[in-house]
Amino acid sequence: MMERMGLDMSQIPDVEEVIIRTASKDMIIKDASVSEINAKGMRIFQVMGNDIEEVEREKPQFTEEDILLVAQQAGVSRERAEAALEESGGDLAQAILKLTS
Repeated sequence: MMERMGLDMSQIPDVEEVIIRTASKDMIIKDASVSEINAKGMRIFQVMGNDIEEVEREKPQFTEEDILLVAQQAGVSRERAEAALEESGGDLAQAILKLTS
């Protein structure tokens, strides 16, 4: 019946885990069973599992724009600006002062 509808379903072998990553957390599905369904050129994945772990993702202390701003204001490379931001805990003013003093 699935073939008549143009659907092809197959099991993906040897799947160890599936990670679903969102902006705020990772969902890790261990010993997952994954099926792939091909429907008229579209691939659909079905994931099943019982052992699911949810891990909150750390929010970055600073953005790419912050790094570029510090680099520009202090007249240093991107790498030095990023290191200064890490040392200052993401405080832009403190990072710039550290690099210019």
